[in-house]
Amino acid sequence: MKEFFKMFFASLLSMIVAGVIITGLAIGMIVALAKSFADKDDKVVSGNVLVIDMAKQIHETGERNSLSMFTEGSAYKAGLFDISKALSHAKKDNAIKGVLLKLSPAPNGWGTLQQLRLSLIDFKQSGKFVYAYGEDITQGAYFVGTAADSIYLNPAGGIELKGLATILAFFKGALEKLELQPEIFYAGKFKSATEPFRADKMSDPNKLQVTAMQSGIWDEFLGAAAQYMHIDKAAVNKLAIDGTIQFPADALKNKMVAGLLYWDEVEQRIKSKTGLGESAPKTKGKTNNKASNSIKYISVDDYAANNKFEDVSSDNRIAVLVAEGSIVDGEQNNENEIASKTFCEEIRKVKNDDKVKAVVLRVNSPGGSALASDVILRELMLLKEKKHLVVSMGDYAASGGYYISCKADSIFALPNTITGSIGVFSMLFNVDKLMKNKLGITFDGVKNAPYADVPSGTRPLTPAEALRMQSSVDTIYSLFKNHVVAGRKLTRDDVDSIAQGHVYTGSDAMKLHLVDGMGGLGHAIMSAASLAKITDYKIVTYPEASDKLETLLRKLKSNTAASAAVKSAMKEEMGREYTWYEQLQQLRGMNGKTMMAMPFVPVIN
Repeated sequence: MKEFFKMFFASLLSMIVAGVIITGLAIGMIVALAKSFADKDDKVVSGNVLVIDMAKQIHETGERNSLSMFTEGSAYKAGLFDISKALSHAKKDNAIKGVLLKLSPAPNGWGTLQQLRLSLIDFKQSGKFVYAYGEDITQGAYFVGTAADSIYLNPAGGIELKGLATILAFFKGALEKLELQPEIFYAGKFKSATEPFRADKMSDPNKLQVTAMQSGIWDEFLGAAAQYMHIDKAAVNKLAIDGTIQFPADALKNKMVAGLLYWDEVEQRIKSKTGLGESAPKTKGKTNNKASNSIKYISVDDYAANNKFEDVSSDNRIAVLVAEGSIVDGEQNNENEIASKTFCEEIRKVKNDDKVKAVVLRVNSPGGSALASDVILRELMLLKEKKHLVVSMGDYAASGGYYISCKADSIFALPNTITGSIGVFSMLFNVDKLMKNKLGITFDGVKNAPYADVPSGTRPLTPAEALRMQSSVDTIYSLFKNHVVAGRKLTRDDVDSIAQGHVYTGSDAMKLHLVDGMGGLGHAIMSAASLAKITDYKIVTYPEASDKLETLLRKLKSNTAASAAVKSAMKEEMGREYTWYEQLQQLRGMNGKTMMAMPFVPVIN
């Protein structure tokens, strides 16, 4: 009876909580809809200055937000492809007079930053202005800002020119204190994915590859900064080595910025550029006669949502198939992950659409499950039997990300792309000593065959079992190299020498013939069109842009509401450090599995 009442009251409480939530949502919807209609005339869906905010995380594809009626946010969050299309369209849009780039600490990878910079440079060919303004300008933001006509810094603000640093966390000491024993198997002397668990510092091979990767990215940064500052790269590098840039005045003296201005002063310059003059009254978006002489800012999110960029009438299609995030087995449960079952369904849609004449696989992934990577590659090869396949690499296309790319007709990367990492690993965590010595828990059992309890995690592996684990890793590694040999038309010896888990920048990968050319997504699309021998075509993206509400419901389905809320709060509070927590969480899914991944992606600041 006691248990009955516990279940009864728990169920009753759940019903009450659900009722409160549903009632709150209903009231919120009514209020939001009323506000929406009341404010309809105040909303600007057009403007004359396009605004790009560098503080926002930019994913490959956009995201709809059907919850925007409850918030102040935009109904659409533009992805990298959207931003590139928006800037291309704005070149010819007479309503758009220029671009304002808000420079803030940028949470995006170097490949994304490079693509954005290239799109801004292309926009400038229109003769329209690009101004950049920031109060706290990090090196990543400055890299993009060098595409602007002028960079302005707040007189009391901050700006970086200090070089790059790569910091990795190592957990070997913590595991020893916990008496948690990792059993690690890997193929490739540069396969550093497991180093945080088997060492307390970077190995010499890992330092070598990270130094080379860092050097390539820094060279790109120096070239961009030197071009803006009108000096040579060596002079920019000396400023960083000497620590010359400490205060805004230092940045102005060394021509890193065009001026030290407050926002209102920058806005006066924008007014002058747009022909509005200094006397134009300010506006908050109302369309009265006075406001018609004021600057109308439009975010790139709203511009992408309210403009149709594809006006081609052709029935021909080029599909951009976006693979972003870690590669995992089965169905997709979280945003920005490449789940084998879900992603293969998208591949089949593209393969079976007769209007699609060629496909561009856009890869932004540090890899993941070896099995999922192989399942996806097989489906891509079936697609390639019917249509041309070109790969475009983003921030990362490493390990499993390179595995799914290597057999395409051609591969394009950006100089700052991180790729390669042709290697395999597997890890097991033995909890025997932890459970016995910390909690007093021991394990025992019976089995009717020698390997029936492998992998168990409750006892160390025997030498024979460890040999089987290493053999499995070596077999998958050999399969990986075979695919690269066939896809890249290299000799086995060549692939063996450049594999070993070694990561490369896009520039270095091109020298080694792991990629075919330097260029962004636009180059890959043009290459695909050329292979398909078509000149008129529409671009379609797969999968379709997700909706924030759908994502929320998916999270609630796979997690409790409390868990989803805690994760969201942690992500907001921890910022970039949240990735460490995510990577530790992923270890549960890696336990005992064969992986092609960079689970601890180096953060280069």
